[in-house]
Amino acid sequence: MFDPSIFRAYDIRGIVGDTLTPTFARHFGLAYAQTLKSQGLSSVVVGYDGRLHSPMLAESLRLGLAAGGLRVLDIGVGPTPMTYFATQDTGASSGIMVTGSHNPPEYNGFKCVVGGGPFYGDDLRALHPLMHTATPVTEAGEIASVTLRAGYVQALLRATHLGRIAPTLTCVWDPGNGAAGDVILDLIPHLPGHHFVINSAIDGTFPAHHPDPSEPKNMAQLQQAVLDHRADIGLAFDGDADRLGVVDNQGQILGMDALLTLLARGVLQDHSGATLLGDVKTSRLFFDDIQAHGGHPVIWMVGHAHMKAKMKTSGALFAGEGSGHIFFADRYGGYDDALYAALRTLEILDQGPLSSQVQALPPSWTSPEVRVFCPDDQKFSIIEALRQRIEASGTPHLAIDGIRVETPEGWWLVRASNTQPALSVRCESLTPEGFPVLVADLIAQLRALGLMVREEDFGWGV
Repeated sequence: MFDPSIFRAYDIRGIVGDTLTPTFARHFGLAYAQTLKSQGLSSVVVGYDGRLHSPMLAESLRLGLAAGGLRVLDIGVGPTPMTYFATQDTGASSGIMVTGSHNPPEYNGFKCVVGGGPFYGDDLRALHPLMHTATPVTEAGEIASVTLRAGYVQALLRATHLGRIAPTLTCVWDPGNGAAGDVILDLIPHLPGHHFVINSAIDGTFPAHHPDPSEPKNMAQLQQAVLDHRADIGLAFDGDADRLGVVDNQGQILGMDALLTLLARGVLQDHSGATLLGDVKTSRLFFDDIQAHGGHPVIWMVGHAHMKAKMKTSGALFAGEGSGHIFFADRYGGYDDALYAALRTLEILDQGPLSSQVQALPPSWTSPEVRVFCPDDQKFSIIEALRQRIEASGTPHLAIDGIRVETPEGWWLVRASNTQPALSVRCESLTPEGFPVLVADLIAQLRALGLMVREEDFGWGV
């Protein structure tokens, strides 16, 4: 029996040798092939990241897909967005990326796309029972190797206004020994300016630091490199390069709310009136700034799959998440590609030093993302109980993904974590004196529902 717990909201994710094995990969391939064939689809791209067990899992996956009758295009090792690009470039029906993303080294998993959109949620979970029944077809498919890294690099360059990147630019890149290393080395000779790369070798042991730019400790080496080279910017990537982290010219980690705001301005500079998305964890200032610059802001659900799906239905040209997933559909394919987001970040430096641009943004007082323990089987009932309390009080709120309460002081959010037995909690105030008011209200609401919350977790001297 295959463990259903590794079927997550957006992807497959498990511990290799325990919940995720080559046998699982082969049967997943068979079930996936049966699903695609039932829809009249016939081909699939398979890529994999630089983790030590990714080639093994990719091989078993390819065998299962081919046994199920699909034509399998093996693009080898590279970042997740290269797999997304390959599905468009080759005209394939679907793509699967074997990646553990930013998770610990013992983890791995699969990210899937079908018909140019994410394959996730109930569609993904429906493969679990099929894995126990799907069998090889009489006419097996074929496996063909496809080399397209050069084409991917050229696609990145074609979608970038290189003229906006100053020839005096100095930039440090840190792929963190993840899957983007080789692509970055191929890319930077074509870029204006001076470029330095650290931790470029693809190495699944991650000898320098873990490839997760959302953790400040993983950015320390890049921060120092920016100062050592007197660079204008530092760019960091997670293990499969679909999430970006940025260090400014003063060696400070750039907050994602600020980065998304500056990137959104760049899009609106070329497309006035465009629709732009942010998730429910994103700053109110991001949405206000879009409106102030002639755009149409939309708040949406957390998760890269939800964002990509909403972009297609809304026609949005840009979307961003606090986790570092950034999506462009104005000149690019509408998927989360941190390498392309990095190039667009270099473009906005034509507006001045990054630190100066950030300092010119309105201030806000924001808590970290606090995790409040809550058993998995109680998370959604707690959210529903909170929704009823807020509705009864008449307080303005959004309930598209958890509960986001809007107040004159700012906002607070409570939503169910997709990865942990916890509620994810965050708040933001537009004034320093409003912050403790928001935190007090949030804590009172959670404690009324029987949850243990500590004031000190929210920071800012509360």
